[in-house]
Amino acid sequence: MTVRLGQMMHVNPNYFDEYEKRHRSLPTKFPQMKKALKEAGAHNYSIYLDKKTGTLFAYLEVDNIEKYKAIAKTEGCKEWWHYMAKLMDVNPDESPVTYDLHEVFHMD
Repeated sequence: MTVRLGQMMHVNPNYFDEYEKRHRSLPTKFPQMKKALKEAGAHNYSIYLDKKTGTLFAYLEVDNIEKYKAIAKTEGCKEWWHYMAKLMDVNPDESPVTYDLHEVFHMD
């Protein structure tokens, strides 16, 4: 069953361009992350930035929520978090501070 996820995060305004640049390089610099996401059935993944506030809105669909959650335990994910940590609000383990959003409407 496909699950739709919406999350909010925050990026430091001084790093908007760098944040975007690093995500563009993800497929080549961190292929293990792209592979893990694909293996978890992640698709339709987009991240949007509000340049007035630094708020990030991430949307994705996953076919296997347990596999998706397990990505956080992989070395590849931890390396990605470390790579991105100085740009964003992060937790002590360098994972991004995220706020899960409640879906109130969907239309196919």
